[in-house]
Amino acid sequence: MTEALQTFLQAYHDGTETRAFDFLGCHAESRSDVPGYVFRVWAPNAQAVSVVGDFNFWNPEDLPMEKISQGVWEAWSPNPKEGCPYKFLVRHWDGRTVYKADPVGFRTCRAPDTSSVICDESTYRWHDAQWFQRSAARSPLDSPVNIYEMHLGSWRRKEDGSVYSYAEIAPILAEYLKNMGYTHVEFMPLAEYPFDPSWGYQVTHYYAPTSRYGAPEELMELVDTLHQAGIGVILDWVPAHFPKDEYGLYEFDG
Repeated sequence: MTEALQTFLQAYHDGTETRAFDFLGCHAESRSDVPGYVFRVWAPNAQAVSVVGDFNFWNPEDLPMEKISQGVWEAWSPNPKEGCPYKFLVRHWDGRTVYKADPVGFRTCRAPDTSSVICDESTYRWHDAQWFQRSAARSPLDSPVNIYEMHLGSWRRKEDGSVYSYAEIAPILAEYLKNMGYTHVEFMPLAEYPFDPSWGYQVTHYYAPTSRYGAPEELMELVDTLHQAGIGVILDWVPAHFPKDEYGLYEFDG
């Protein structure tokens, strides 16, 4: 176990770690110069956990996880590849097994598939340095604030009724907000959720942008475009709206 992992586990169990997603979930990691991926999940009450996905034909015997501390399980394999769907197969205290999505996964499959997706750290190149420079120089108490709250999927649709992707709607929305004199936009929840009419208020993937509107990099492009247009971005994040979908956090480890 590396020193960084030991430090994380201590802080995590102490309740002082604020970047659990850097260690939990799925991350690229080489071992003995062999590239691969490490998976970690917190499931203190589980009897056993394994990683299943396209890379091992969803075989629950292929990649069992080892409990490395108080409730944190880990497994490493050279076989997974970026873009592969995966889940955790969790055996509850009563012996029942349940397929669970990764609570801190960064990407998901398109519905109706509820799997998480292996997603390497983005190489997206941002162009909004001036936005942050201006924000740092501006006095928030002496500056006007005019926030436009919106639901991305219903704000505007294509002629055939389909939704715009994050990237497609970026220039349209930026122009509208500037023309209307808004300083900020507040998006109703964009973390992945299962039920369309909920408008995002039932979260199952807490760090993955909903796949309804495209890939995570496209959301980055949307934020980048708005920043370049001088528009601040606020993201609603609503983990208290807790769904009972079996693949989510509901009764995660029994």
